[in-house]
Amino acid sequence: MTSPHLHAAALGALQGVTEFLPVSSDGHLALAEVLFGLKTGGLTFNVLLHAGTLLATMIVLRQQLWRALREGLLALFKPSRFRTTPGGRDALVIIVASIPTALIGLGLRNAVERWTEDPLAIGLGFLGTTVVLVLSGLARRGDAEQPSLWGALAIGIAQGFAVLPGLSRSGSTISSALWLGVRPDRAFELSMLMSLPAVLGALLLETPKALEHGRLETPALLGAFAALLVGIGALLLLQRLVRRGRFMWFALWVGPLAIATIAMGLAWPQAH
Repeated sequence: MTSPHLHAAALGALQGVTEFLPVSSDGHLALAEVLFGLKTGGLTFNVLLHAGTLLATMIVLRQQLWRALREGLLALFKPSRFRTTPGGRDALVIIVASIPTALIGLGLRNAVERWTEDPLAIGLGFLGTTVVLVLSGLARRGDAEQPSLWGALAIGIAQGFAVLPGLSRSGSTISSALWLGVRPDRAFELSMLMSLPAVLGALLLETPKALEHGRLETPALLGAFAALLVGIGALLLLQRLVRRGRFMWFALWVGPLAIATIAMGLAWPQAH
């Protein structure tokens, strides 16, 4: 196997792990680019990696996704289903959460592009993730199936700010759901389901440009396949840890990484 194939597979595996585990995929990729000049392979490659992790989510949560899609579509003709059916309630939570996510994500888009090149900004994002993970361990275990609509809005806001480099999306949304009294297994499911509109929307925006400027090559497909396989494993691992109340364990990785990255960021001007 040639080095481009190995490079693509390694990046795909990194995307698959960090996309779902609460350690921030954007933060890790941005840090790798700052430190090593690592390039992710262009827009086409990035689109395929995200397509791989999107498919991983759809496979692992296929039953919950189908239920939300079916009942959500039926609720468009009979709105009472948004309140009376489990899938309809999930669909409503996802819709409400997606509104602030989209608004905040679009509003911060230009700033995020600058901050991904700043180690201090990345380190502060990792620090935010560390705080979120530690706080999740202090949340009282709830038994709610879904958050309230105000709760869904709050989770959507948390998801929107997770576009910041180093701030984990899954960490922010799962922790928010736990604090709102949602049962751990449902906090995991809703967090992953909420990610689908955001990822799908980004793919729809980026795909036309990717098709215009890029080519579909074997290394890119290999990277997407690696992201899919590793992503499925990462999702199953995260699901188990959240259910067992061990979600905050990831702070043991992100915390030291935050301190090291912030220290590097403070020294960065003198280093250049």
